Amino acid sequence: MKKLETVSCETLMTTPLKPMEFLVDDLIAQGLYILAGNQKVGKSWLALDICLSIAKGETVLGRETTQGTALYLCLEDSYVRLQNRLYELTDEPTDKLYFSLLANTIGDGLEEQIRDFKNEHTDLKFVAIDTLQKVRSGDEQTYASDYREMSVLKNLAAELGITILLVHHLRKCKDSDPFKMISGTSGITGCADGSFVLKREDRSQPYATLSVVGRDIEGGDIALKMIGNRWTVTEPVKQTPPDNFAFAVHDFMVERGQLKVTATELANELNEHFRLIVPNNMITKKLVQHGIELQGYGVRFVIKHSHGKRWLELTYDRSGDSGDGRTMWASPSCPAATREHEKLLDSSSELGDSLTEGDSKTASGDSSEYAIVNGRPVPITRMNINDVINQCAERLRERIAAERGIVVPEFKFAP
Repeated sequence: MKKLETVSCETLMTTPLKPMEFLVDDLIAQGLYILAGNQKVGKSWLALDICLSIAKGETVLGRETTQGTALYLCLEDSYVRLQNRLYELTDEPTDKLYFSLLANTIGDGLEEQIRDFKNEHTDLKFVAIDTLQKVRSGDEQTYASDYREMSVLKNLAAELGITILLVHHLRKCKDSDPFKMISGTSGITGCADGSFVLKREDRSQPYATLSVVGRDIEGGDIALKMIGNRWTVTEPVKQTPPDNFAFAVHDFMVERGQLKVTATELANELNEHFRLIVPNNMITKKLVQHGIELQGYGVRFVIKHSHGKRWLELTYDRSGDSGDGRTMWASPSCPAATREHEKLLDSSSELGDSLTEGDSKTASGDSSEYAIVNGRPVPITRMNINDVINQCAERLRERIAAERGIVVPEFKFAP
């Protein structure tokens, strides 16, 4: 009998683990997913668009993607139809998207075929199988058989670190819960990491609803509209604020080098230096969750217990810093900036008590000028108007390129 492999709660909660990678922001992560819909509702168009967007690193459904190779097993189509559909979606081909019209079934060679493709294309991120029924190994439809076949694909996705999307059908009977309409037993949806149901009430209209549920994604409904042959969201996607915690810890440790503090003390320091407010009871959690990222920035930490307290011991090694010690916390100086941050003096700086809000004073023993903003001293940087315009324009160009894929050329001031 094989002994159970266990991990303690203490070890699990204090060990940095590689974070889950999302291929489509907040919608599709690594794992096994189901995309179900009625016949001719447009689910294959959506699956193809997702594959193409990941291969090209472009947005899909209003969300950013992680670029990588995609494989589309279009088992009910022909190359002629695929070619026509591709020209409907894009004018530019990509060398990171591959197609196959034939594949073996689950348990009878499919897994080996995908493994071989992964060996040939090491940056494989996404595999779409259209449809699930074409790779099933038998006609048996019991909970056990459904769960068993889904488990094979789920384990394969975990083994290879990829996402597998199964295009599937809905039953004809209607239900108030759209996920109960997915064909087969609950073993299919129960094993999958996430499920999508594409519903189109009136085929004469271009509108549809994509119902979403999953272990690592927020459930709900996404309103869609078919423009041309591409599904697009009808409402702006809620943007998740950037998490700058790792940047703040990196910059703080570049100055300190070594540090032994409690979680409360570190929270106070981050608030003091960066106006970054992190609850005391969240500090350890965020250190662990950002642990792999921090290691790439040369910051390591250990958690120790001593005298009834939990201590955080942090060290910084510039030789292991991918940023070579450069400041990572942004301090933009124009409204076009993507983050807001006031570059504050270190708390050890000695400033005269005569500084008042709106004043421009010189610190004792320092030629720099400071203004008081929200009760805090902020260094004054003097710039001419052309420099300010150039900085703002550059940030706007970056945002337009990132969000819309439009490259705006630099402008030149008239002589």
